[in-house]
This record gives sequence, structure tokens and C-alpha cells, in this order.
Amino acid sequence: MDDTHYREAICPACGIIDRFGDKWSLRILFLLHQKGTLRFNELLRNTPNVSQKMLATALKKLEADKLVNRKLYPEIPPKVEYSLTSLGKSLMSPLDGIIQWALEHSDEILEHRQKTEKQKRV
Repeated sequence: MDDTHYREAICPACGIIDRFGDKWSLRILFLLHQKGTLRFNELLRNTPNVSQKMLATALKKLEADKLVNRKLYPEIPPKVEYSLTSLGKSLMSPLDGIIQWALEHSDEILEHRQKTEKQKRV
């Protein structure tokens, strides 16, 4: 595959991956995969260091891409629950593979990262 065809094939995929590959979206997706349906405050409590604003923004993006379902219950106070859609669930198998790869190679990668950082300081 030449460079032009490669860019044409990979660029649309990168645009999709960028939407859920940010710092918070991956954590949210994996949390919903592990725990099932969660309310906003449960997601907030289980996602360390995320602000309410960043969580809301990430959830809106995931909902817009139909990876996450937002269910609003008509009661006072309002109750909102989030869960993975079938599309979001279909993403979890490939993500599980990436997570397993990262866990298997984390020691090696961190070792290389430390060596690189030491070399930069010298």
C-alpha cells in the first residue's frame, strides 16, 4: 500500500479513535463495561481526578457517537443513568485486547521510558 492509500485508509479510523481515545472516555467506557449502568455521581466517584465538567463533556461525546446511552427518568430530583450501547459493547473486545497488551508489556515500556528520561537529563 503506498503512502497516499495508507493515509486515506487510516485517517478516517484515527478520527473515530480520537473521539474515544482521550484520557477520560476510555476510563468511562471501561468502567461502564465492568460495572454496567451507573449514575453520573457514581461515574464521578469511580473516575479519579476527573472534574464534573470533563466527565460531562466526555459523556456527551460518547453519547453523540452512540457508544453510551443516557437514560433520563422523569422524577424529582432527576435521575440519569449511563450504560454502554450495543455499539459501545462491541468496542470492548478490541479494547480488552489493547489493555491486556499494555498490562503484559507495561514493565518493559516503563523501563524504556525511564531510560529515555535519564538520557534526556544527561
